[in-house]
Amino acid sequence: MLLKTFGWSFAVTAAGLAAAGLLWGWQGLAIVAILSILEISLSFDNAVINAGILRKLNPFWQRMFLSVGILIAVFGMRLVFPVVIVAITAKLGPIEAVRVALNDHERYEHLVTSAHPAIAAFGGMFLLMIFLDFLFEEREIQWLGPVERLLGKLGKVDALSVIVSLVVLIIAATTVATAVPLHGGSGTVDKASTVLLAGIGGLVTYLVVGGVSGFFEDRLEGDEDDDEADGAPRPGKSTGAALGLAGKAAFFTFLYLEVIDASFSFDGVIGAFAITNDIFVMALGLGIGAMYIRSLTVFLVRKGTLDDYVYLEHGAHYAIGALAVILLATIKYEINEVITGLVGVVLIGLAFLSSVRRNRLAAVEADPAAKQEVTSGV
Repeated sequence: MLLKTFGWSFAVTAAGLAAAGLLWGWQGLAIVAILSILEISLSFDNAVINAGILRKLNPFWQRMFLSVGILIAVFGMRLVFPVVIVAITAKLGPIEAVRVALNDHERYEHLVTSAHPAIAAFGGMFLLMIFLDFLFEEREIQWLGPVERLLGKLGKVDALSVIVSLVVLIIAATTVATAVPLHGGSGTVDKASTVLLAGIGGLVTYLVVGGVSGFFEDRLEGDEDDDEADGAPRPGKSTGAALGLAGKAAFFTFLYLEVIDASFSFDGVIGAFAITNDIFVMALGLGIGAMYIRSLTVFLVRKGTLDDYVYLEHGAHYAIGALAVILLATIKYEINEVITGLVGVVLIGLAFLSSVRRNRLAAVEADPAAKQEVTSGV
């Protein structure tokens, strides 16, 4: 099971480190290894969130997530996307943007860093919407008890997540975006309009991709309920149409997963400049880390970990909320990537320990003889 799920990750790691050693020597190998660890630590909560979504899909789309999805994650988000951002923000042609990325590493770093306010606003708002929709949803299993029950009741207010997100965006645009330090510390610049526009873009992207995916999922569930009630498929309802509907739902869910991954990758790409500004070294290191996040996601799904440790999703969503706030704060302030990674790890760790304790208490109720294990354990 372990080798089957992580086999490609192990193979890519070995090939990537070997390539780094041959092309850039021991220093390059060390940088790639550090970037891989950085990406895994920053995106561990991403794996838990992805697993919660991916378990709804069939094995075909899970394989797509590991194959096509990893190509998008590695080459799209870690290699192509930063160049596209440079081309757009610096108003460069595609060829010139590629030339800068390949031959002028310092200018490339400067241009990507200058685009950080827009990137952080887009990704921050997208992640904030994921967190708020989770927070304001009534659910049977609750980690923080009274707090989550209250928030679930507040969630009955229409579009509350959107309202809160827009308020947060306005606060960010009028505070952290008003005096953003220039790269190199040579002054400040007002990025309020940029942050507002990019933040609204992130909000709209979430609503469109999540809304379309939810629409097809609801349609599919409705058709299945109708068929169960009738005892047979409805007249005129072909198997091909049903499969097409399932395919649409799965496709947009897959697209939603990719946008989530993109939002998580922003801080990793920006943080990587503290280690290197070589685009290929950066893409290789972050790409290896992304492979492990993909494999970990599938591992969690196949092992049923989220069903066994029910608070993991809660911890991951709280980590997403923290990351969204951190991303918005980094528009103006420099926050060490270690802090960002530790916040997620600590929250998920606490959720895991709470899940273990819940399982042991449940075992006591089922078998009083297990009480001794609970009192002597976590």
